[in-house]
Amino acid sequence: MSAKGRRSGKDEKLTFKERLAALRNLPAFFRMVWQTSPGLTIANSILRVAQSAMPLSLLYVGKLIIDQVVQLNKDPHHSTTWLWQLVAIEFGLAIISDGLGRVISLLDGLLGDLFANHTSVKIMEHAATLDLDQFEDADFYDKLERARQQTTGRTILLAQVLSQVQDIITIIFLAAGLVLFNPWLILLLLLAVIPAFLNESHFNDLSYKLAWGQTSDRRELDYIRYLGASDETAKEVKVFDLSNFLISRFRTISDKFYADKKDLQVRDATWGTVFAILGAAGYYAAYVIIILRTISGHLSIGDLAFLAGSFRQLRTTFQGILIRFSSVTQGALYLRDLFEYFEMQPKMVPPVRPRPFPNPIQQGFTFEDVGFKYINSDKWAIRHLNFTLHAGEKLALVGENGAGKTTLVKLLSRLYDPVEGRILLDGIDLREYDLKELRVHVGVIFQDFQRYQMTVSQNIAVGNIAQSDNQHMIEDAAQQSLAYPLIEKMPQGYNQMLGRRFHQGIELSGGEWQKIALARAYMKDAQLLILDEPTSALDARAEYNVFLRFADLTRHKTAVLISHRFSTVRMANRILVLERGALVEIGSHEELLAKKGRYAELFELQAAGYK
Repeated sequence: MSAKGRRSGKDEKLTFKERLAALRNLPAFFRMVWQTSPGLTIANSILRVAQSAMPLSLLYVGKLIIDQVVQLNKDPHHSTTWLWQLVAIEFGLAIISDGLGRVISLLDGLLGDLFANHTSVKIMEHAATLDLDQFEDADFYDKLERARQQTTGRTILLAQVLSQVQDIITIIFLAAGLVLFNPWLILLLLLAVIPAFLNESHFNDLSYKLAWGQTSDRRELDYIRYLGASDETAKEVKVFDLSNFLISRFRTISDKFYADKKDLQVRDATWGTVFAILGAAGYYAAYVIIILRTISGHLSIGDLAFLAGSFRQLRTTFQGILIRFSSVTQGALYLRDLFEYFEMQPKMVPPVRPRPFPNPIQQGFTFEDVGFKYINSDKWAIRHLNFTLHAGEKLALVGENGAGKTTLVKLLSRLYDPVEGRILLDGIDLREYDLKELRVHVGVIFQDFQRYQMTVSQNIAVGNIAQSDNQHMIEDAAQQSLAYPLIEKMPQGYNQMLGRRFHQGIELSGGEWQKIALARAYMKDAQLLILDEPTSALDARAEYNVFLRFADLTRHKTAVLISHRFSTVRMANRILVLERGALVEIGSHEELLAKKGRYAELFELQAAGYK
């Protein structure tokens, strides 16, 4: 069964009890809110408590005003001083209530924005701790996408929970008045609002299930939207006439989303109307009881206004609490996605007492029966790999696409750990060294390097971001990678924005981008430098010059290079030939030619193409 199928099966089992259990996520949620801004959190809470007393105060002052008016109507000579004082008090309370509401809304917005930023940072920080293979798993991406959605969507939950507390306090005040006059009105109130709450709760559950089940398809929808309108994909979309294909696929998925959501919303609106009528009937039944007691002389006109207003306010507030409760539990379910993401832990756990990285490397890296296969794959990318990359040696990797060259490099830089065997550095398992320190001493430029929509300086500085302000080092790296002549011609030099995404940005050719990317390799004084076909877009002469300079600059350092051009490969001290993940030959260019094996065959095939 697919991952998507498993999720759907899980969704069908969501129960009311599970929704209540999801409220256990709220304490952790509020810890994050508190970490965002303790001051704003306290201020918001205090103001909401003050605001909760306003409805009862306004209703009671209104009752006193009505009773005074009735009294003055019976006795025109009665003093009006108390009446106008009450009006002034009500006016003041109205202003205070409005002011509190506006300040609370302001604090909600500020706290929500800070929380969204705080959560986004925590998501990125946690992502930095996870293993590379976790990012290559579709289920992980679904979880990550749902976690990202919480950065903004859960700020609403914050206001909802705080509003719940505020409304509960308000209800306590209002209910006390109703109980004193007629306890049965409370029972009538419950009968009026509970059916609507159950209906709302049911459809919130269905909405959550629908959104959960659509996560993978929604990611595909976003991806198609990107493919159909992006500067990075525009060329192939036009050349291959993909526009209609992408639009058709987009419409198929989006129309299904619309149909599913429309069906749910229509049913929700229909049943919501039915229960709203029942709620209105309950309110007017209570209103009739209050009117009859007023006619019989048990209540004054002011009491009538106070009780009718209190019941109406109670009904609205209580119904809001119950409906919002359903939304809060739904939000708490979504929080589960966020916290499940944060609970994910890397498998590459740092040692308790990491060994210091050898500086300089004395012996080199030794692969002992190393095997590796990617997640959700039964095929071994490499297996039974045994060789040593000696300190100060220049090693070239040769093999057809899929032979395992890039996998070997990722293991060497410890982006992955072997599934079988081990890799030793100076006789010690690579896993015993501090991972961050290892990354400092290893520089890698992959063939699928990232083209950052940033300035030239920033694009180069990512090779050693701690030196992003070191302009001398950045310019020196550009000189070494042969990117300097290109940068000199740019209108804004090292401050030139690259890519078309932002204002005044310029796009580079593939070869020009590769020169910028190569500069990253020279941004740190790494002991091991790895070039994984980063010069594939350069012509043969340009690539030869780059590697010639690379060999000169890596003198006394260990280096690994991957290239399909044998004129470049022959510059290495030794060449390792891979085929279907296995080592078939290793030796110098001359030694391998003399063997007349797989390397000699590949060399002759390429040489024949130049004849």
